[in-house]
Amino acid sequence: MTENLKFPWGPAAATGVGSMPGEDAREAVRVVVGSLDALPHLPELPARGPGADMIGRTTGLLAELWAHVEPSGWRVSDRPGRDTRRARAWLREDLDALEEFTQGYEGALKVSAVGPWTLAASLERRNGEAMLGDPGARRDLAASLAEGLSSHLADVRRRVPGATVVLQLDEPSLPAVLTAQVPTASGYRTHRAVDPAVAEEALRGLIAVAGDDPVVVHCCAPGVPFGLLRRAGATGISCDMRLLTERDDDAVGEAIEGGAALFAGVVPGAGAEPAALSDPAGTVGGVRSLWRRLGLYPGLLGESVVITPACGLAGASPAYARAALETCARAARSLADNPE
Repeated sequence: MTENLKFPWGPAAATGVGSMPGEDAREAVRVVVGSLDALPHLPELPARGPGADMIGRTTGLLAELWAHVEPSGWRVSDRPGRDTRRARAWLREDLDALEEFTQGYEGALKVSAVGPWTLAASLERRNGEAMLGDPGARRDLAASLAEGLSSHLADVRRRVPGATVVLQLDEPSLPAVLTAQVPTASGYRTHRAVDPAVAEEALRGLIAVAGDDPVVVHCCAPGVPFGLLRRAGATGISCDMRLLTERDDDAVGEAIEGGAALFAGVVPGAGAEPAALSDPAGTVGGVRSLWRRLGLYPGLLGESVVITPACGLAGASPAYARAALETCARAARSLADNPE
């Protein structure tokens, strides 16, 4: 086990996954910054419409590549249009709010974008098929995303100069990409499985964009490829703990022993009342059980684990979303204070 493992967010950290309810950027950032003192994040507000969703926001980051909304989803465009302009305008609004509420902030700050494989599985070429099916298109997309992310991260660092920026790459479709489960446009076939070495190489290229700053890969789907993500250079791996089984134990343990942080999604994203979040210690019971099964040193729990909601909070009520983030923060402190 790596000794003296350190992460910029420090021990007893909690954070959100990304999305929040509502359409008010200032209110969303105010809640996030007020609830999460160790690792606040830039929220997404998909309720505003296309361009504020995670795919639309990320297409707005692309360099020299544009997209527009079709009934089937986001599709590549010949030139920037209304949907691209709207996505970029909303991101500027979100960043303005972030800058306002993080004046003087010094610490870790998380921003997110869709990773290259989920983006390739979601963004259509002009013929309506996903970019995933064309290796050349995938490479162009990854290069465009890398350039756009580089500019985005530089902008965040300029706006919040005291922060260590943590990049989260959202890859919910990665397991489906690796196992040939992404359907074609017709729905009658699926795209060929991507070789794990190819997937790893593309992710490594995107992770390198962050330089020395940490990168977390979030995958809220069964079959998280922990080993692949760690080899690609991920500092942390974020998952929905409810989807892990004991068959995942070896992969999780190897990733943690290799130096990766576990972003443990343990608080339900929606569907409950705030009063149901009254037991922070019980919330992390599954994390303690995992640690015991892995035979890891309990004292590392508060340092190696970041507590998060299971996934985004866009479908929750504003009251529940606030309570969920506050529960994550209390649960993280409970885990650090009482790792046994």
